Parts: sequence; C-alpha cells; structure tokens
Amino acid sequence: GPVFFVASAQSPLMQSWFARSRDPAAANPYFLYAASNAGSFAALVAYPLIIEPTLRIGTQSWLWSAGFVLLAAAVALSGLAVSGNAAPVAAAATPAVAVSWRQRGRWTLLAFIASALLLSTTTHLTTDIMAMPLLWVIPLGVYLLSFILAFGSRGAAATQWAERLTPVLLLLVGGSACVQVGPQAAVLLAAGGIALLFTVALALHGRLAQDRPDAAALTDFYLWISVGGALGGVLCALVAPMIFDWPYEHPLLLVAAALLVTGTPLSANSAQRWQNPRTRVIAAVLTATLAIWLGTVFSGRLSGPGEAGLTPAVIIGLGVIMVVATLAIGQRWLFPWCFAMLLIADGGGHQLAVSRSDGARERSFFGVYTVAASPQTGLRTLMHGTTLHGVQSLDPAQQRLPMVYYAPQGGAGLAMAAAPRLFGPAARIGFVGLGAGTLACYATPQQQWTAYEIDPVVVAIARQQFHYISACRPQLPVVVGDARLTLAKAPPAGFDLLAIDAFSSDSIPLHLVTREAFRIYGRTLQPDGMLLIHISNVFLDLEPVIAAIARAEGWTARVRSYEPPAGPQPRGQMIIGSTWVMLARSPARMAAFEAAASQGAASGTAGAMTAWRPLNERASLPVWSDDFASILPVLNWR
Repeated sequence: GPVFFVASAQSPLMQSWFARSRDPAAANPYFLYAASNAGSFAALVAYPLIIEPTLRIGTQSWLWSAGFVLLAAAVALSGLAVSGNAAPVAAAATPAVAVSWRQRGRWTLLAFIASALLLSTTTHLTTDIMAMPLLWVIPLGVYLLSFILAFGSRGAAATQWAERLTPVLLLLVGGSACVQVGPQAAVLLAAGGIALLFTVALALHGRLAQDRPDAAALTDFYLWISVGGALGGVLCALVAPMIFDWPYEHPLLLVAAALLVTGTPLSANSAQRWQNPRTRVIAAVLTATLAIWLGTVFSGRLSGPGEAGLTPAVIIGLGVIMVVATLAIGQRWLFPWCFAMLLIADGGGHQLAVSRSDGARERSFFGVYTVAASPQTGLRTLMHGTTLHGVQSLDPAQQRLPMVYYAPQGGAGLAMAAAPRLFGPAARIGFVGLGAGTLACYATPQQQWTAYEIDPVVVAIARQQFHYISACRPQLPVVVGDARLTLAKAPPAGFDLLAIDAFSSDSIPLHLVTREAFRIYGRTLQPDGMLLIHISNVFLDLEPVIAAIARAEGWTARVRSYEPPAGPQPRGQMIIGSTWVMLARSPARMAAFEAAASQGAASGTAGAMTAWRPLNERASLPVWSDDFASILPVLNWR
C-alpha cells in the first residue's frame, strides 16, 4: 500500500517540478499527464498479454524491485535538476486567478462521475452482457485513453467531438443499460457500452483539462481529481452493493452524465422551438406517460429474466421517447429527463419489479444473484450475472432430481453413484461451490457430507429459495470462506471424495487450480481418496491445465464429457453438457473407479456409457502454480 501510494504520486510531482524548470514549456506542464496515462495504458496492455504469460511472479517481483530503484534514482535526478533553479518560475508564483471552492467541487464532480462510470460499466459488461475473461481490461484501457486525448495537444477538438457524440450514444446504447440481452446481441451491446464510456469519459476529462488552473495550483488540481476518482471507487465498490440489489448505479451514473454532457441542438430553429413553454410541457408529459406505461408493461412480465417481450406497441412507445429525446439534445433541462424516462421504459421497470419481488434477487461483494421461477418451463433458476449456477424443477415429484451439470449420467452423477462401491456406505464426501445445493441430493443416509462456499448469500439462497438441501440433506454442514484457506484448516485424510466446482464462470479463482492447491486437496483425502473437478467452461479450456498438474503431482486422471440426448427435454427438466475430471493417486484406484462408475451407468440411456478417457495434454503449457498462472494460453478463441 505505501509503496503503491509513493509510486502513484509521481505524476503530479514530476509536473510540479517541471513547472519549476527552465524549460520553455514549463508554464504548461499538463502534457505530462497525457504521458503518464500513456504509460499506464501501455502497462495495462503489456501485463496480461506479455508479462504474466511469460514471467513467474518471483521474477516479476525482482524486476519490479529493480524498476522501483530506477524510479527512485530518476526522481532524485529530476529533483536535483530543479533544486538549484533560482529564476522565478510559473509554479513558484501566485496563481493568476485564485482557485475557488466551486471550482474544486466541479473538478471533483467531473472526476467522480467518470471514475464511477468506469467501474459501473465494467460491472455491467462483465455480469449482465458478456461474462468474458479479461473483458475488464478494455473499459480501463479506453478510460486511460480518454485522459491521453483530453490532456494532449488536440484535447479541445477531441472534447468537442465527444460532447457532440455523447447524447447520441446515450440514446442508442445507454437506453439499454437495464436490459439483459441474448448472446446474439451481447457483442454489439458490449461494443456500444465501451464506446459510450469512452465518449463520456473524454467529454468529462476534456472539461477537466479545459478548466485546469495555472501551474502554481497544479497540485491542488490533481488533489481534487484524485478525491473524485476515489469517491467513484467508494460508490461502486462499497456503497452500491449495500444499498442496491442490482447495479442501479450504472443507469443512475448515465443520467448524471446526461446532466453534465448535453450536446448542441440539431439546429437554431429547434433551439428556439424548445423555448415555447407549451412545447416543453407537452414533451415532458408525453415522455413521462409513455415511460410509465411501458415500465408497467415490462414489470408485468416476470416469468424470468429477459422475458419481458417487445410487442409492437412497446416498440412504438420506445420510438416516440427516442424521437422526443433526440429533438431535446442540447436542451440541458429536457434531455436528461427524456433519457431517464427511456431508461425506466427500456427495462428499468422490469428490473425494479424484480427487485420488489421477495427473494428474487440478492447482491453481495461477489455479484448479483437472480432467482426466477418460470411456469412456462416449470423450472426455478439461479443466475450469477449471466452464468447459470443451478436449476430445480417446480414439480414436487422432480425436486430431488439433480439437473444441469449434475445429471445422473454426467461425470458428477456417476462419481457420486460409485462412491458407496468404492468407499462403503459411510463415505465422507466434501464439495466446494454450493450453488443451489444440487449435489446434496446424491447423499445417502450414512454418508458424511460437508460443503464449502465463499459467499454467505449463496448459502442463504440455497437453503431458502431451493429445496435440494431441505429435501435431501437438511443438516448439511456448510463451511463459509475461501475454500483453499478453509480446506487447509480441515483435518487431514478427512474425505474419501472431494469435488471442486468453482470454475464454470468467466472469472475463475486461479489460486484453486494450482499445484499448491492440489496438494491441499490431496492432504484432505485419505490415501485411496479421489478428487473430482468440474471444468465446464465456455471461455477456458482447463483440461490441459489439470493434465499438467496431475502429471507434475503424480495423479492419475480421467475426464468425462457428457452431452444429453438431442431433442426437447421433458417439462420441468434441464440437463446440459458437462465436463468432469476424476483424479486418483494410482492407476489401480482409477481402474476401480471406472469399473464402479460403469456399473452405475444406465446402459439404456443415450450417451451414458461414454468412457472416461485420458486428458488431452499440451506440452507447451507450464504447470500452474502460485508462482505462475495465466489464462491467456487456455482461452477458447472459437
């Protein structure tokens, strides 16, 4: 922390010292802020693409330490270069115009909205639009790019263009901030959201650059920019998760941007037309009426996330609001109002209705969880952003049936069915990643089961919103905390079978899939115990990662990729493909498991007898450890 603070403080320090130098440009040192953010941008791109995939953390630490020493030397030399300067300089003089508190407040507000919008956009994109690894790098990159352009030599022109484009992009893209879309539209909406962040950030940072004071007040300027940026982080990281059950901070910040950045009117005539009070009243009443009506339409369709359909009447109503808002561009009093109404109409009413539904949505540090019951499909689902974490039938007769990744004919189902044959009726079984509690319905009366879950909100949802635990294992012990830390404290040789189910989302916990983590798993298993890993993942191919660790640590590994039979599934059921890896300490133990699993497979079910096969290895992939782990080589690019 202190070292980071010292390093991050160099940018204003260098600018202040430069203003004290004899350089001809000393009176205007702000171009160095563009250079500083260019360096940050280069580092942001270089780390995940070059440094992390090629250098171990130990090597990175030594190089970083050497770089820090070089930084200290460069700072010392820079200080010496200006320490003997006796000539009067800009930074030493009194500011030509005294900085007012109103001006400081404006600097803070502009920095606050831009910083908070960066974080809210990142949350919106990575949870509600595309749960894609490393996607967070792109919003941060364009945010830094906006600083580079705003404080560059052509900052005024770039800012002017951003202020013209921002209202247009707010209407085209910002209006969908409350809508969850399908995969077909996700890429387009994600690209639009990034473009919107870039234009808004450039417009706000351009205002900051144009409002910068004389060099004598430079440190005052950067202090309040830093305060605004920190407040934006506090809002999105600490305050919003406590007061909102969904990322409502994102549309609210877009409205704030609409208040701060309204473009120019389409024409002089349109500007004069809006001066008519009757026109203003009609536009405001029409927009509010349509928004309330459309919000009611959306709110009344709560069968599931995203099922509030777009009827022709809804499309016409949205179109009218868009037209009024487009005509209102440049009208500082009306455009933000129209845009806010558009947000309410275009999915905002649906989100508010879900929030009002008891138990439908919860939010924690780890994200937003949505529970939806659909009478059409006969299913209750648990979504973490766009990632499916559990499904249960609404039919009481099928509520004990494990579904999705945990189907009886999948890897998890066969492993759990084989446990009594391998370990006896009193097998000790643990699993990491509670989800909806689906695996609990594989428990038999004499078995001892323990679950591990990092998020207490998930524990509450599994016990209160789903019935797997209450129906199959009411007294299931759940250990709350990071699985690696809690398993390290568990008694040695305490499990016969341990299942790890924590890698199905985009942001996998890398510290749970290193060779050191596998040693902890092995410590909790008795000598003939077995380790089961769920590696179903849309974006990451974890099979060669597990293969490399198994080879390095002396495990025998087999994988089962299961796909349900083609065709429609019965109402109240959802079985999807899954990939599970089983690991044992010896080939003999693995052979015993395969024999036991084959006895449990239903031979009459299509796909049930697919053999457990050896894992695909990749010789070029290093073994993941606490000192090295990079997801870039295992990304699925198809």
